[in-house]
Amino acid sequence: MNDEKEPAPNAIRRRWGKRRLLAITAGVVTLGLVAWLAVRDTSPVGHFTSAAGHDRFFDAYTRAMRDLPAPSATLDLRTDYGVVRVYRFDGADPTAPPLVLLPGRAAATPMWADNLPTLTKLRTVYAIDLLGEPGASIQTRPIEHDDDQARWLHQALRQLPEKQLYLLGVSIGGWTATNLAIRQPGKIAGVILLDPAMTFAGMPFRTIIRSIPASVRWFPKSWRDDFNSWTAGGAPVEDVPVADMIEAGMQTYALHLPAPTEFSDDQLKSLKMPILVLLAGRSVMHDSAAAARRAESVLADATVRVYPDASHAIIGEYPDEIASDTAAFLARVR
Repeated sequence: MNDEKEPAPNAIRRRWGKRRLLAITAGVVTLGLVAWLAVRDTSPVGHFTSAAGHDRFFDAYTRAMRDLPAPSATLDLRTDYGVVRVYRFDGADPTAPPLVLLPGRAAATPMWADNLPTLTKLRTVYAIDLLGEPGASIQTRPIEHDDDQARWLHQALRQLPEKQLYLLGVSIGGWTATNLAIRQPGKIAGVILLDPAMTFAGMPFRTIIRSIPASVRWFPKSWRDDFNSWTAGGAPVEDVPVADMIEAGMQTYALHLPAPTEFSDDQLKSLKMPILVLLAGRSVMHDSAAAARRAESVLADATVRVYPDASHAIIGEYPDEIASDTAAFLARVR
């Protein structure tokens, strides 16, 4: 005699629900694998995938640069990992430690068009094209981990004549600034973080999923535009020079960079320099309220603000407020 009971209807539904969840999860993993197979190649360094792709990106880069003030100097700084492009914009107080701007993913220096006029009223500004990203910096050696990410930037910054400087980074540039401050704090007087990704909170699952189609180069341009518009709170991106440049970089450049590691509490507590954190309340890159709470709890000397209506495109939406908060921060820590 079989003493086993027939599964109850609710148990059957629960099993079916679990199977559906597993099937959906497997589908997501498969999609991620397909995307990875589509974009991978055998080169150990970031590079443009073709001469035509290179030309397309730099046509867009040149157009976007026209929206910036003319640089006072253009520097190509040699490091162990490649040549780093740096633009200097002379500011109102050339004797004060300068601001060093670190852009977001695939964005490069032209993304600062709305911010340079206000930031140069404060002091001299250096803008860097991140190594291993689409831009005028040229990677020649693999960047394999977080220490490498700090090392190339430290090697570049120590070639600047100023003894001290302030890092100002947005999105992945904010992570890059924090990573350097943790590992190579020597020249860093302070850090300003604008909606930094993977710094005080992880990236939401929905953002990871939505980024997959945008990362596949042979998918339609409209898919990358849709993702970029979504991260910018629904703002239109068609016929916007910097948006055209970002989309061109996503489509024509093969990244070979390690995924950024989320920092531990101990790493963040080790930061003793003053830090200004400006978070976007409607950011899709993290839970901004949770990020603000963590920043306030672990940083030794932090000013933390949330702009409630800002999207991840915070630098273009609130350039005057960012400059005002930066000015107040610099006045406090001088």
